[in-house]
Amino acid sequence: MNVFRSSSIKELSPSYDPWDPITSLRQQGRHVLTSVEMTVTNLCNMRCEHCAVGDALTAKEGEMLPLKQMLDRLEEVEHLQTISITGGEPMFRAETVKNTIVPLLKYAKERGVKSQINSNLTMPYSRYELLLPYLDVMHISFNYVNGDDFHEVGFANSGHPVSKAAAYRLYDTMIENSRRLSGDGMFISAETMINYRTHTKLPEIHQLIRNMGAKRHEVHPMYATSFASALPVLSLPEMAAAIHELLDNRDPEMWMLFGTLPFFACSSLEEDQLLLRRLRTEQNVTLRNDPDGRNRVNVNLFTGDVFVTDFADIAAFGNIASRKLDDIFVEWQTKHPLNQLVNCHCDAANCCGPNLLVADMYYPNVDFKARKAITL
Repeated sequence: MNVFRSSSIKELSPSYDPWDPITSLRQQGRHVLTSVEMTVTNLCNMRCEHCAVGDALTAKEGEMLPLKQMLDRLEEVEHLQTISITGGEPMFRAETVKNTIVPLLKYAKERGVKSQINSNLTMPYSRYELLLPYLDVMHISFNYVNGDDFHEVGFANSGHPVSKAAAYRLYDTMIENSRRLSGDGMFISAETMINYRTHTKLPEIHQLIRNMGAKRHEVHPMYATSFASALPVLSLPEMAAAIHELLDNRDPEMWMLFGTLPFFACSSLEEDQLLLRRLRTEQNVTLRNDPDGRNRVNVNLFTGDVFVTDFADIAAFGNIASRKLDDIFVEWQTKHPLNQLVNCHCDAANCCGPNLLVADMYYPNVDFKARKAITL
């Protein structure tokens, strides 16, 4: 196969977000696999109360599959545009960084593919420094206004006491690493989850993220899955109010990316339409359609299992040991019953339909395929 290789060095911006599936949908006329996420560890030094993969975290690492097997499967993906590396904490072990992450990033760079890593940024700076020549996006989770928040949220499920002093040290390391890496040219994108803790603090969190040197602030609803499955779920009016308050108080020069929001152009509610109109017209604000299952799959590098998301609630639907990723993705798109529930899209509204988990949280009995955009 002659795999497409891009010579583009186009910079990420509010007008260019290759993780959004709407672009490839328009180019190809159907959803195709353009993004592959890889889970490279199940270890993490934190146990955040909202962690979407918390149930999969372990205290001891298993043996990883040969890296060549994953690289060969990536080489077969015809329309690959982005890769993402996640965990656990991908930077937890120096050997993982050197032997797995850096080679994957080098491959992406050589192929003209954009790359992202999800990290809590609390590891030694020397590990992150190795990524500077290759990485496009350092994605971090930031849901705090101070060290006390970090201590309470970040170690809620640790199973043993973690001192405030130890948590404060990690909090300070995270902020210093963000500032230093940003100063060294790394694109830091900090994500805040809208949940019962953060929804009244978003402007303050936004200011801290700006002060950390981040280039982008991402805002997503909390997924009620894994560790977060027992946490209170915000009502839609509470979430909308939080977004409006954030927009009222944000830095208009900073890119804000809202993802997997539970508000749709096919809603008959005027308050939903008002919020969406505002989001569409605000300076440097973008709405990202959920990549999971639209143009992205996750591969577990220990088992080879392929998931529509790295969240553990949805069972694997293939394995790289025996099948190409493009073939697995086509089967998901055309045959998997879960995908048939939400595989709608409205081109005029730039919408690829609801995220599976968000639809289950807020719209369990709604047939989105039967709805159309009300206003644009």
